[in-house]
Amino acid sequence: MTPDAALPPYGASMQRRARASNVAALLASVVVWLALLGPLGALLVHISPTATREALGAPGALTPLVTSVEASLVALAVLVVAGTPLAWMMARERLPLPRLVEAGVLVPLLMPPLVIGLLLVFFLGPATPLGGALSHLHLSASNTFFALVVAEVYEAAPYYVLGAQSAFASVAVELEENAALLGDPWRRTLRRVTLPLAAPGLATALATGWARAIGAFGAVIVIAYHPYGLPMQIWVTLQQSGLAAALPFALLLVLVSLPLPLLAFSWSARSRVGTRVAT
Repeated sequence: MTPDAALPPYGASMQRRARASNVAALLASVVVWLALLGPLGALLVHISPTATREALGAPGALTPLVTSVEASLVALAVLVVAGTPLAWMMARERLPLPRLVEAGVLVPLLMPPLVIGLLLVFFLGPATPLGGALSHLHLSASNTFFALVVAEVYEAAPYYVLGAQSAFASVAVELEENAALLGDPWRRTLRRVTLPLAAPGLATALATGWARAIGAFGAVIVIAYHPYGLPMQIWVTLQQSGLAAALPFALLLVLVSLPLPLLAFSWSARSRVGTRVAT
């Protein structure tokens, strides 16, 4: 007797419907997965190894890569120093009007990056009061390395802060309270309890911020056309020499931006599995 025969008619029917639903869901997932990776596959198919070596081996060809990496590292440092305490206070609701604060973090995420660049001109441009104050520090938010960092910070900040907030919120408050009851000051509690437990989520937030910063373009094209980072180099090469000439720089940007987010996601996934097994 087969397992289906041992079931009531309605039970066998439900089992068949469940199997059909699982197969349909699997097929849909595969289709979506292939569709999302399709553009990357197209890049790998159409790029020429010879043309890539020639393009990236030209004098000064890697300067945009160095500029993008340096600017993104500075932007990430700003996000960690300024965004991490904000994310922790948002997660623990230590700020007045917490929903208003969250809305303020969401606004740059919801605005088109090109609009962010336009607004930054009126906020930090040389003709504004803040721009004048920056000039006394020998800084300018217009076509400078500093402007590139500013644009990247504004495009990446919401992703890092909201991701870090979620990471801190995943740490049970009771664990911090128990550490405090055992006599640990808040700094030790933060170092020994909160940060280790939130670390996988913080790594994912940081990696997402990295990908957004190094790939920033909309705000960059408005306030930081020079010096060229990789996204701007791709755009300029596309305009001047066509699609084929821009592909090597596109491949370079993918190779620089993707590994860190993929590693962080893998670590976070393994940590979640380990937590479920431990519990």
